[in-house]
Amino acid sequence: MRLSRYFLPVLKETPAEAQIVSHRYMLRAGMIKQASAGIYSWLPLGFKVLRKIEDIIHEEQARAGHIPIQMPTIQSADLWRESGRYDAYGQEMLRITDRHDRDMLFTPTAEELVTDIFRSYVRSYKDLPLTLYQIQWKFRDEIRPRFGVMRGREFYMKDGYNFDLTKEDALHAYNRHLVSYLRTYERMGLQAIPMRADGGPIGGDYTHEFLVLADTGESEVFYDSEITDLKFGEREIDFDNVDQCQAVLEEFTSRYARTDETHDEAVWADVPADRQRTARGIEVGQIFYFGTKYSEALNAVVQDQTGAQVPVHMGSHGIGVSRLLGAIIEASHDDKGIIWPEGVTPFHCGIVNLKQGDDEADAACEALYATLTALGLEPLYDDRNERAGGKFATMDLIGLPWRITVGPRGLKNGVVELTSRRTGESEELPPEQAVARIAEIYGVAQAQE
Repeated sequence: MRLSRYFLPVLKETPAEAQIVSHRYMLRAGMIKQASAGIYSWLPLGFKVLRKIEDIIHEEQARAGHIPIQMPTIQSADLWRESGRYDAYGQEMLRITDRHDRDMLFTPTAEELVTDIFRSYVRSYKDLPLTLYQIQWKFRDEIRPRFGVMRGREFYMKDGYNFDLTKEDALHAYNRHLVSYLRTYERMGLQAIPMRADGGPIGGDYTHEFLVLADTGESEVFYDSEITDLKFGEREIDFDNVDQCQAVLEEFTSRYARTDETHDEAVWADVPADRQRTARGIEVGQIFYFGTKYSEALNAVVQDQTGAQVPVHMGSHGIGVSRLLGAIIEASHDDKGIIWPEGVTPFHCGIVNLKQGDDEADAACEALYATLTALGLEPLYDDRNERAGGKFATMDLIGLPWRITVGPRGLKNGVVELTSRRTGESEELPPEQAVARIAEIYGVAQAQE
């Protein structure tokens, strides 16, 4: 993409309403625009990152054997009355009356709706296990929406629902989701710590939140420092293997890590003092097992091996997709702007032409742009007639992990400058070697000469 043809409404000044880093940088980098309190339009750069995050989630859900669907954003109140949650949910639910005076609601979560789908089509234990999920817009009418996409009223969310014959099977689904989420967050450059949590309005005896450590987090967290040394890495997991998934769960949950809601001073005292840590955390996902709570209320039953009709065991599993953008920025930025991890960056690298209109510099930039594009990479070429300082400031603000700087002086020596946004370190390389380095970073194979 050529920056001269892109819609990137960068702001020089920080809007007064932005209180935290992610909100400031998302507004300044032209990623979002507020439409009303807690509701945002997603502009091209923000929308591009949103899609990158969504793609990773879809890939990891498919790896775990989960099946995507799409449910409506508007639900009938009848299902919620059937489950008993319509009146109990509270004022966060946006209740609507249509032109025929039927009670409707804007989806805050979809346990009732997906259970109704299940009970309409599944009759036998032979069709289990089954996990369905969607990535869909949700709405919760926060009394004080704030912090940009971190605490908005409308938000983009992955919500998944497992249906299993027994509690044991459902707990394997729980473990499978925990493993899947660990992989998902690491691919986004995040360390999301699973922490014992409270079930809230969804309910459930088993639940873990995934929290990213950040100074602006809403939750106070207590954890054993050893947990921050754990990495999922490149290990291969058979998601159908109960023991393997259980082993990963135990590895990542055996050390103390809890939010302030579930903190236990007696258990905390057993953690060696030199490993006790307190911090702030941003919730980016949560998994639940809640047994037969919804299947009994909504009569979601199957025939088991003995011919008896039994309610299925269920769980739900959520990832805050739009919230993740804010969390990544909170965890990865400096005083110049965003620093995107390679896994979610909107463009793989930036190309900065220091002297637009210079024949040699223009030709070198065009060649870099064409070669990177031919490799399937997405460069952002700043071809504007702007000062070099302004171009660098824009690249730093939008946070692309790598920048190739091209100027007449370097080209006389046959080199361009490759700079890491994260470290600030630069290296002079021939243009073809700079391309090879970018290709290597992103795992792209180059054609042999």
